[in-house]
Amino acid sequence: QISLIRPLLPQGIDEPVIQHIEADMLPILTYTITSSNHSLEQASWFVDSNLTSTLLAIKGVAKIQRQGGETREIHIELDAQKLRAYAITAEMINNQLKQFALTLPAGRVNKGAKEILIKTTGSPRDVESLAGMMIPLRDGHSVRLKDLGSVQDTVSETRQLARFNHQPVVAFAVYRSQLADEIKVEQRVTKALETLHQLNPSYTFTLIQSQVDYTKESYQSAIWSFIEGALLASIVIFIFLRTYSATWITAIVIPLSIIPTFMVMQWLDFSLNIVSLLSLSLVSGILVDDTIVEIENIIRHIKMGKSPYQAAIDAADEIGLVVVATSAVIIAVFVPVSFMGGVVGQYFKQFGITVAVATFFSLLVARLITPVMAAYFLKPVSQPVPEPVWLVSYLALLKKVLRNRKLTLLCGAFIVMATVAIGVWLPTDFMPAEDKSQSTLQLVLAPGSRLADTDLAVRQLSNILLNDHDVKSVYALIGAVDIDTDMEGEVREATLTIKLKPRNQRSQDIQTFEKSMLQVLSKLPNMRIGFLNENGDKAVTLGLVSDNKDLLQQTAHQLEKEMRALKQLSNITSSAPLPRAELRVIPRNQDAARLGVSSESIANGVRIASVGDQNANLTRLNIDDRQIPVRILLNGDDKINTDFINQLLIPSNTNQLIPLAAVADVILSSGTTSITRFDRHRQIKLEADLKHATLGEALSKIDQLPTMQHLPTGVARFDTGDSELLNDMFDSFSMAIVVGLLLVFAVLVLLFRTFFQPITIMLALPLSISGALIALLLSQSALSLPAVIGILMLLGIVGKNGILLVDFMIEHGQAGMSRQVAIIEACQQRARPIVMTTLAMIAGMLPVIFGLGAGTEFRTPMALAVIGGLITSTALSLLFIPVIYTYVNDFELWLQPRLNKLIGIT
Repeated sequence: QISLIRPLLPQGIDEPVIQHIEADMLPILTYTITSSNHSLEQASWFVDSNLTSTLLAIKGVAKIQRQGGETREIHIELDAQKLRAYAITAEMINNQLKQFALTLPAGRVNKGAKEILIKTTGSPRDVESLAGMMIPLRDGHSVRLKDLGSVQDTVSETRQLARFNHQPVVAFAVYRSQLADEIKVEQRVTKALETLHQLNPSYTFTLIQSQVDYTKESYQSAIWSFIEGALLASIVIFIFLRTYSATWITAIVIPLSIIPTFMVMQWLDFSLNIVSLLSLSLVSGILVDDTIVEIENIIRHIKMGKSPYQAAIDAADEIGLVVVATSAVIIAVFVPVSFMGGVVGQYFKQFGITVAVATFFSLLVARLITPVMAAYFLKPVSQPVPEPVWLVSYLALLKKVLRNRKLTLLCGAFIVMATVAIGVWLPTDFMPAEDKSQSTLQLVLAPGSRLADTDLAVRQLSNILLNDHDVKSVYALIGAVDIDTDMEGEVREATLTIKLKPRNQRSQDIQTFEKSMLQVLSKLPNMRIGFLNENGDKAVTLGLVSDNKDLLQQTAHQLEKEMRALKQLSNITSSAPLPRAELRVIPRNQDAARLGVSSESIANGVRIASVGDQNANLTRLNIDDRQIPVRILLNGDDKINTDFINQLLIPSNTNQLIPLAAVADVILSSGTTSITRFDRHRQIKLEADLKHATLGEALSKIDQLPTMQHLPTGVARFDTGDSELLNDMFDSFSMAIVVGLLLVFAVLVLLFRTFFQPITIMLALPLSISGALIALLLSQSALSLPAVIGILMLLGIVGKNGILLVDFMIEHGQAGMSRQVAIIEACQQRARPIVMTTLAMIAGMLPVIFGLGAGTEFRTPMALAVIGGLITSTALSLLFIPVIYTYVNDFELWLQPRLNKLIGIT
């Protein structure tokens, strides 16, 4: 596609570069390289040649990016007056150098019995030879190159600087491929650098940034939360069952389920990342769920006077289909999560399958292993055990509820409406802010600012940051970002990566630090400053697109003005291009045509005189086994003098040299710094920091602004950054929940063999959400991605509770009991395992809430939603499901005869 449109692009540009790089957005490791015996240029060459090739050979390393440093070049700085005196131009010298300074194959000859290759070596051997090279003139004479200017072995123009705590450094960043294990990549890189240091002892490598440390800490925190949750769940089981044998039979299901889950994850090429670790945190309580139901039912049969062996057989047979159905419900809820589309779907590709696989193995353990162990390890009960007090109170309350069905139903409807109200009012966010002890600050100066100006501003910011007692180090990258592609960036931009002390050694969290620091830094003049998230954007990002650039800029300016009045936002910035001073060379067409000077000749002459030829077209000398580019340009004093530019000689098609002023005008003007597009339309992005608000609250306020309410025709809005991900999250999870509920309904229909009683359970599902939203509200947490996951989990848990109750109600009803007695009997038998599983899952979630390690910011909202939902859903399910069951049963009894009559069944 690029080849098709290449003829439409200017011929003088650098060739478009197409790269496919499988790398994460941020580097996982950043090092500095220092040496007391080598210069910055030599250290840069060591990185480009030896180090990069060594590290790229490591499995899992996708890219090595040198940051800062210098690149060796030979500069031929020509004197404009001497060029005029010899009637020669910089472009002519550049073309002659490319023709003469070449080493090319020239054929082969046979000499005796041997074949000998011929090679023409016109390239100078060193800088002195280049300086003495004769340049032919138009009058037939020649002149040495050094007589036209100076020839220097130097470095290229600096377009990028790297500083670590004020000191200029050469650094390199390590990027991993998307599916690589970053901990293993770090280990391999560390080992390779140790080997490089041994082979090159004069170079020292210092790690200044690492994303892997947070990954390790988050992993340890998640694993300990899982272990602690499993232990707490076991304690809850012991409190209820009061027997060690039943407790360890139940607890052993966790390792028996997790170990084969790891095997399946390895088979599917899954990794232990933040998502899969989150799924393990979720299932720590779910894994014992089926086994609790099994073991509790076996103990109930033992209390009836049966032997443990017979009790295990009878109880397993009685509860078998229900246990399979409850696990199937949980699997049906979570599997669709793994097939969500969009960016959010990529987050959770491994999530749902991991939960489903672990639940499946827990089901196998509960059905195949638990009854066998119970038959041989449980002991007969010698004397009857009285019912617990809470169960007696519950049954008394249940009888009152059944006598007041209408009032109970109205209360349920009120709870559902209140849930909807809370859900609408609750603030929304995409991801909770995580404290990784690292922050990224972006600095942008006014258009036309030089690298030296940006460097001065960076040193000023670094001084302020390093004076903060919570800051450990500051690494600044000034100028172009991707040096590997030789593409120049904006020298007026810089990013400062601030490494903070560990959380337990700081007086403030990272959000408080950023807000307080912005208040200080925003007072500095002539700077645009803002903190960036992991995606390289500010907290709030939205865009406008249009093909009418004037209308687009006008609309963006008005929207920016209105956003500044919102108290939820601060530090609002716009990507609208700012005017930048530029010298415009405007050919006078009549004069140029008369003198035979083309616009291309003018452009080439000015470009080569000012910055040299394109990088791909530069002549290269083979010196010290290196290809050193040779750049021809005017000396620094001449380039900044407009009079000298006017006097540049431009070759015509009649082989004459024409002063530039004779065919063109050079004027000082202003122009656009850059043009960005979205779906081929011009775009302007508006960004802002949040101020005591969530992303959802801020976007809601922005949507209510007059400009957003009445966008001009031809201007459209598009979401980007976290704003896009927030909308994507709710759309994806809404679809996943709908699909999950349909699958749950299908499982229930297969279980009950009717379409009516599954409605009982489906109507009870909204009751679980109320507790989750109330928990988020009380903890002042937003409805974010992990909270939505918790709500999704609750749907499966409530469905499980409903199955346990309704199945036993139907079974007792079919045994000849009256409906009232069947309901009471079913609730009396099933309330105990339901409460046990609920408390076990709550216990499994508690370490997530009170955990102190890394990653708890992500897992805590999920645990809060789950615990809040478990409390309310269990209490409400035990009361409302029996009532809903009676109404559905009444409807079924009313409808069934009429259906039979309709289809002719007597």
